Amino acid sequence: MTPDRSAEATGPSLSREDERFVAAFERCELANEAFRHRDHVRLAWLYLGSEPLPRAIERFVSGLKRFAAHHGVPDVYHETITWAFLLLIQDRRGRGPEGESFAEFELRNPDLFRKDALSRFYREETLTSDLARRSFVFPDRVGFAFSGV
Repeated sequence: MTPDRSAEATGPSLSREDERFVAAFERCELANEAFRHRDHVRLAWLYLGSEPLPRAIERFVSGLKRFAAHHGVPDVYHETITWAFLLLIQDRRGRGPEGESFAEFELRNPDLFRKDALSRFYREETLTSDLARRSFVFPDRVGFAFSGV
């Protein structure tokens, strides 16, 4: 049985390419249109692999809000979508092999790279609500499971 490593940072130190990517995001040097869904997942994966979960969440959320504000779209930030993806990515990291690369993570978890990945867990009207946008809302689909594809 593989040990559950979901509560700890498990990744290796960042590569130079990853360091440049993180730094460019944190300095708001990436173009808004160049920061797509896959980039969000990659950034979350990097933070979650190098920080304890609470710190990774805080760093990702504050960085994403700053990035959105810098690009003139502060209202695009969505609390439930952000937290739900972070928690799913953390769960999947913890269930994966130690030392897994991002490319391997992506191959093992193709569902996380679809923008509709949360539709298994949330009704559309929940995710489009003002409440879900401003505050984390627990999944509301009956019979969902957090792990697995």
